[in-house]
Amino acid sequence: MAAMPTATPDRTATPHSSAPHAKRSAAVFSVLAAGAVTALKLITGILTGSLGMLSESAHSGIDLIASGITLFSVQVSDRPADAEHSYGHGKVESLSAFIETVIMVASCAWIVYEAIHRMLDRHLELHPSIWPFIVLAVSIAVDYTRSRALARIAHEHRSEALAADSVHFATDMWASLAVMLGLAASFAGQHYGYPWLQYADPLTALVVAGVILRVSWDLARQTVNALLDATPTADPTTGQVRSAEELREAILRDLAAINGVISVARLRTRRSGSSYFADVTLGMPRNLTFQRSEQITMAATEAVRRQLPGADVVVHTIPTASVGESVHDRVRAVAARSGLSIHDVTVQQVEGGLHVEQHLEVDETMPLREAHELVTALEAEIKRDVPSIASILTHIESEPATIEQPTLLAADSDLEMRLRRAAEKFPEILDIHDVLVTRLHRRTSDTAGDHLQVSCHCTLPDELPMARVHAIITALEGAFKLEVPEVDHLLIHPEPATDNQR
Repeated sequence: MAAMPTATPDRTATPHSSAPHAKRSAAVFSVLAAGAVTALKLITGILTGSLGMLSESAHSGIDLIASGITLFSVQVSDRPADAEHSYGHGKVESLSAFIETVIMVASCAWIVYEAIHRMLDRHLELHPSIWPFIVLAVSIAVDYTRSRALARIAHEHRSEALAADSVHFATDMWASLAVMLGLAASFAGQHYGYPWLQYADPLTALVVAGVILRVSWDLARQTVNALLDATPTADPTTGQVRSAEELREAILRDLAAINGVISVARLRTRRSGSSYFADVTLGMPRNLTFQRSEQITMAATEAVRRQLPGADVVVHTIPTASVGESVHDRVRAVAARSGLSIHDVTVQQVEGGLHVEQHLEVDETMPLREAHELVTALEAEIKRDVPSIASILTHIESEPATIEQPTLLAADSDLEMRLRRAAEKFPEILDIHDVLVTRLHRRTSDTAGDHLQVSCHCTLPDELPMARVHAIITALEGAFKLEVPEVDHLLIHPEPATDNQR
């Protein structure tokens, strides 16, 4: 069976109007703070000759570049989608984080090279001073402040670039503390005559390089996953970061729990900046109404958004034969797939095979030959879909193509009396009321005549099964037409007894 997708995009989930301003303000503050800290560390490193301080200034310089890239990326990523970027510009944040990673790895290589070179050349001259400790203490305070601020805003607005900056500045605090210890050990070695303590400064630089490399590795993994459309995200209940596989399993579990979903044929998710996108294909019972299908689609959208808050979700549906589908349902599904309307489907077990009888409505202007070919094709398709069916008998009925204009007749006491007399043969019938008689004048190219029609309401016991109700109504129609053959059509509307109590 070919898939019949029902696309249900939802564009209602948009970032809060203050998000772009908050993200830009945080990025600007980060640039200013990084610039000031980098300048202080560089000046102090040059004055003292400390490789640890120089490596720290390099680290802060990278953070300054990263903050600049972040500022640029958050400005671009908040632009709305356009004709060339239908998913928006959020990937700019991932790209900026990747560029930042490359710069950080290059700085690690320089720091490691310079530290090893100094230790091998034994050129470890330092100029003791209190200023490096003051600068590092200020740096730690600044990094702590901006790391917490960036983390809060990144969490609120799901900004990948701001989250990366927050992590960097958090690690800067530990790196600065390591440099402080290295400088203290080196100065102590010079003062008390312990030459081996002078290696503490380049060793501290190696520790800083290790910190940068570790952060670079984590950032590279996250950014590459984002660029390749992996979607790790924070659990909305615990806040813990989950892998793409954990996220997928959670969404699949919620989708499978929806009443009416037979299978999840496909699930694709992607992230673009702070926005999530999901493409879901669901197998649903093929006999569902459009309204029920829409209800299940909305439930699927909410299920995805429980795991990906605010996601843009598109749901496709595939009509699927369910395990509990009856022969009647399968027959109707084949007709519906062909765009045909059938009713009064009955199935009987005859000599080891199934015999199906059905009524098919066709346009009243359709020639018999064309209608017969249509029925033949329909019956062949039903047998292919339900091999257990041995034979099919189709009653062809004409469906009026125009709105009929009957003439309402005055109350006919004779017809009503004869109808009531026919109803007396059925003890379940409690009452016959609202009898209406109409005369319809039909004219075709070769025939003309009046057609008498009678309609009424029939009261039956509340607890009577519908199968018995249908049998009684059908029998009453036959008995009445037998007694009054001039009536072409009798329409009976059954009602429960409680509905007619006054």
